[in-house]
Amino acid sequence: MNTKYKDLIEQTFDFPQEEFHTKHEELFFHDINLMELIKQYGTPLKFTYLPKISENIIKAQKWFNNAIEKLNYKGSYNYSYCTKSSHFRYVLEEALLNDIHIETSSAFDIDIVKSLKKQGKLKDSAFVLCNGFKRDQYIANIVNLIEGGHKNCIPIIDNYEELNLLLDETKSKLNIGIRIASEEEPKFEFYTSRLGIGYKNIVSFYEKKIANNPQVALKMLHFFINTGIKDNSYYWNELLKCLKVYTQLKKVCPSLNSLNIGGGFPIKNSLAFEYDYQYMIEEIVNQIKTACDEEGVDTPNIFTEFGSFTVGESGGALYEVLYQKKQNDREKWNMINSSFITTLPDSWAINKRFIMLPVNKWNHNYERVLLGGLTCDSDDYYNSEQHVNAIYLPEYEKNNPLYIGFFNTGAYQESIGGFGGLQHCLIPHPKHILITKNQNGEIITQLFKEQQKSTELLSILGYENE
Repeated sequence: MNTKYKDLIEQTFDFPQEEFHTKHEELFFHDINLMELIKQYGTPLKFTYLPKISENIIKAQKWFNNAIEKLNYKGSYNYSYCTKSSHFRYVLEEALLNDIHIETSSAFDIDIVKSLKKQGKLKDSAFVLCNGFKRDQYIANIVNLIEGGHKNCIPIIDNYEELNLLLDETKSKLNIGIRIASEEEPKFEFYTSRLGIGYKNIVSFYEKKIANNPQVALKMLHFFINTGIKDNSYYWNELLKCLKVYTQLKKVCPSLNSLNIGGGFPIKNSLAFEYDYQYMIEEIVNQIKTACDEEGVDTPNIFTEFGSFTVGESGGALYEVLYQKKQNDREKWNMINSSFITTLPDSWAINKRFIMLPVNKWNHNYERVLLGGLTCDSDDYYNSEQHVNAIYLPEYEKNNPLYIGFFNTGAYQESIGGFGGLQHCLIPHPKHILITKNQNGEIITQLFKEQQKSTELLSILGYENE
């Protein structure tokens, strides 16, 4: 009978995989020896593998360009990164090594854009797509960017008032977009997205407020699906409704030349993950082309704004199992040396699952366990994997520490968890390192942030340092 952990994984999945393999019963991630990282930096440890960011950007650009060439599509493809997924400088600088654009969500995003432009990291020709609900500071920052000469800044109008707010602040010519308020998935608690303008009202809004205003040119229609790009009837139905609006709008608006199909690609959250990216892209491009051909209008330039797909698969978190608590005859709790609530908040807030694997002891027998964090909150746990609805790990041994890793955690977790700020139960934020490779393929690591110290937390809380 095969009872080793490695046997379990190899019998359940196609393993090893592109980014994972084992050697001497230790796990490697993109050829990075994770146990060596642990020996050098300790745990808990967050890391970002920077080459994965560029790799995913290049993949998406290739898939779209393949589809455009195959279908003889008359329009360009433009990859945008939505900064809300991770605002860190190291993420933006890696992403901008590629030919991409930026999508923003709030006022301070524009300050990041200005900083990147000042450093020469963001080209003057790059598009800056300004999404989100906009009020005073965001409006002022957008206007400042446009009046500073960034002609490809396109504020995406979210509601009927925003256009007037922009016009009140500037006499400069504005290129704008309009966001469609898409219908939400049937299981949602509400029917229509709170963001954007309803399908039926967009053409009339253009005719009343934009068509006869020489200061404003409508360039883009923005379509966003909260659940992301999925091969299901809901997504295709909403895309067709969007394309109907686009073709109607294009007939009365000659300046309209771009369609932003917001909503991200899924990323790998299980060793059993399967998603045919090329098929989905070809089908999207084909439907856009078909709808435009049928209505006799030019096909638009296509924009996407991928956040999690850009940065998600670059991140990981490593922990040590400190202790095993046997609470009854059936439940064994492996206690990690950090907190899920603070370091992987999506696992707690929206029950998101990440790839979870042991870093060492792959040739040991396995057992079924629950994983608990250090806070005193009963919700600080991680207790299921999508493929088996349970967690299996190598057996706990007090004198032979077990280390575990969570992978593809690079999107949202630091900003939602409050990087550098207060943490639940004052559990410190882990040490964070950056990983890249030199021209010879050698692994290079760099310390980005030390683990939080008590003095940082006490200062935030208003305690005087004695």
